[in-house]
Amino acid sequence: MPEYTGHAGRFAPTPSGRLHIGNVYAMLAAWLSARACPSGCIALRIEDIDVPRVVPDADRWIMDDLAWLGLDWDGEPVYQSQRGEIYESALRALASRPMPEAAAAVAMAASSDSHESECGRAGIDSTGIGDAGTGPRNAIRGVPLTADAAAAPTAADPVHDSSLIYPCFCSRAEIRAASAPQEGDGFTVYPGTCRRLLLENSGEVRGRLAAGAQHSFRIAMPPAQSPLASIAFEDQIFGVQRFDLARDVGDSVVRRSDGLFSYQLAVVVDDLLMGVDDIVRGRDLLRSTALQIWIRRQLLAAGFGVDSMQGFGSVAASGTNHGAVQQPDQNPSAANPRYTHLPLIDDGTGRRLAKRDRDLDMGALRESGANPRQIIGYCAWLLGLREPGDPVPVPMTPDEALKLFRRDGWNDLRTDPTDREIKPDTISHFMDCRDA
Repeated sequence: MPEYTGHAGRFAPTPSGRLHIGNVYAMLAAWLSARACPSGCIALRIEDIDVPRVVPDADRWIMDDLAWLGLDWDGEPVYQSQRGEIYESALRALASRPMPEAAAAVAMAASSDSHESECGRAGIDSTGIGDAGTGPRNAIRGVPLTADAAAAPTAADPVHDSSLIYPCFCSRAEIRAASAPQEGDGFTVYPGTCRRLLLENSGEVRGRLAAGAQHSFRIAMPPAQSPLASIAFEDQIFGVQRFDLARDVGDSVVRRSDGLFSYQLAVVVDDLLMGVDDIVRGRDLLRSTALQIWIRRQLLAAGFGVDSMQGFGSVAASGTNHGAVQQPDQNPSAANPRYTHLPLIDDGTGRRLAKRDRDLDMGALRESGANPRQIIGYCAWLLGLREPGDPVPVPMTPDEALKLFRRDGWNDLRTDPTDREIKPDTISHFMDCRDA
């Protein structure tokens, strides 16, 4: 096997409007992180899974803006909207896994015996996730996995009082009323109402489903105080992060009541199958990372993805092969990605930039006369990539920014990881540093 030396990253824009300067900042960061190693590569994935939010032609605008900026990608673009069968397969794999209470009991029983062979017979893999008895073995080490599909619930009929996936009939208003307020990252911890209903009265759940009651599907988290509930990962900027899945995340939707698959499921499936192991995005997704690690571990424990990682150019949903950039056996770290979460970009009032605010989107900036080197230079400056003594952004190409990144990496952001603020006169900053 050839030695793996590069990282596989991705652009993952949502086509809900024109890119703004904050999107470009994050995309430049992803591009720099992937391209820092000569053998690194980066894919373009259009995250159009949330169909009601998709703006016509936004995917074309995104690709045109990236090309104009000089931020290239490898292989053909991947569209989540074309991957429904893959997400359905992933949901079935998750539904074959046991409810965490059962897995935790197996893990706790096995923890008293430290001998690795005994752990193997107990069905405990290197993530600490146990098998209920007859199925998956160690997915992280690449051992072939099997599953007892005959006894497992399916995505279409997931009602099983020991399944990891269960139906939820709660409305958003009911969840908000029963949940404690959380930090401002969009998370509301679900109080577990329908999980308790399934465990205590599965007949009522079946009756509601038979009557056609609207429902989503949730993935169960380990119970509080379970050894499986703690998730830790090291972020390249914010350092070691620890989350309690029961307290900080809660059971999360993987398929919505309108039938659409959730972002949290789709992004894990795509990163896993595409061999992505370098994930760069905003710090508001730090908590989502804990959830996504749990989903990833459960998919691997169910055998999903072990034999079907495609690399960039051979994604199963597309049915095409454009010449894979990265083969799975060259990327053993795909099961444990490297995470980098960036400080957010706020406007002059402290509000996070949004696509609905057009004054800093790429269409408006290009119309105003800004050129690619100005925008790349400004975003590099926000990332802390500058020569000593530079008090203002300096126009540069992506390759020039890459030289600075190879020298400095994330050092500036590690030193000061607070959110960045764009002053109201940002456009004049662009004009001030325009090339002669």
